[in-house]
Amino acid sequence: MSPPTRPTAAIIGAGIAGLACARVLQAAGWQVTLFEKARGPGGRMTSRSLAAATVDIGAQFFSVRDEAFRREAETWLKAGLIAPWPWKLWRVTNDGWHYRHDGRERYAGKPRMSAVTRHLSRGLALEANCRIVSLARDTGGWSLQDQARQHHGPFDHVVITAPSPQAQALVAPHDSRLTEACEGVIQRPCWAAWACFDRPLATAPGVSLDWQAVMFSEGPLRFVARNDHKPGREQQGESLTLLARLEWSEAHLEMHETSVADSLLTAFRKTLPDSTLLPAITAIGAHRWRYAQPDVFAGGEAVNRDYRLSTTGLALCGDGWRGPRVEDAWLSGHHLGHALAAQD
Repeated sequence: MSPPTRPTAAIIGAGIAGLACARVLQAAGWQVTLFEKARGPGGRMTSRSLAAATVDIGAQFFSVRDEAFRREAETWLKAGLIAPWPWKLWRVTNDGWHYRHDGRERYAGKPRMSAVTRHLSRGLALEANCRIVSLARDTGGWSLQDQARQHHGPFDHVVITAPSPQAQALVAPHDSRLTEACEGVIQRPCWAAWACFDRPLATAPGVSLDWQAVMFSEGPLRFVARNDHKPGREQQGESLTLLARLEWSEAHLEMHETSVADSLLTAFRKTLPDSTLLPAITAIGAHRWRYAQPDVFAGGEAVNRDYRLSTTGLALCGDGWRGPRVEDAWLSGHHLGHALAAQD
């Protein structure tokens, strides 16, 4: 008698949700293959290596609320993959800069946010630089076609972690229920800029010299981080990551990336006291996240509140099904993985 075959799953997207789902399924004995359109795992926990600095261009930190995610984060902390950050957080309002201490646990990847996703991807089959453009189903299961018209499969299940508009394009020919669910999720764009400098920032009057990050109450910016003040990057040159407000990103969605970076850096400079000058810029740029953050989340039954699972073998997970935080994306994939494993 031949041994029973192991269930197979294709996971489209190697961000935190896809990796969390893959880890659960692999631990349950499934054969799992991840397909990622970028050069490696990360999703919105992506970092960019420049000549003078490594800059995070997506999530700058994550917080911990859920107990299951707390246990996972503790393993990352023990492995040296994350460290507390920021604890020197400021907020800018109409009357200037104010130190903010709310006691909330926050962590950043060490030495970059992508350290976590690269760790989670170890031991998993990953097809990078592979953008899946269509799905097909026959008696053998699901097959996937990539941008080079190469076919992959068959698979028993396909998990799609892509933002809802991209997921909808894949499931629309096959599952009306999942298509309708995708229509209920709105994901908004965000511009992320960076700037590197030839020397450290000058001390701003009334502001701590070693400030790590600042939040904004109004204007084009919503968050600015000092990458060289993040754990494991103390030796690199001064650099900022500047995240735009979602409304500003929507209004300037088609702006050239150089103009975006200049605009956001100018907005930051205007928040500094008049006597504060920025050092000379050595590198500047921007990245557009077309589907950065869910704004309207999917409704639905409580048992499926943070993922969608179909009888056809298709499934959806990711931050759009639960919430905008790194924790939400991980929980969505983690819970879906357990739901799939329980079906086996």
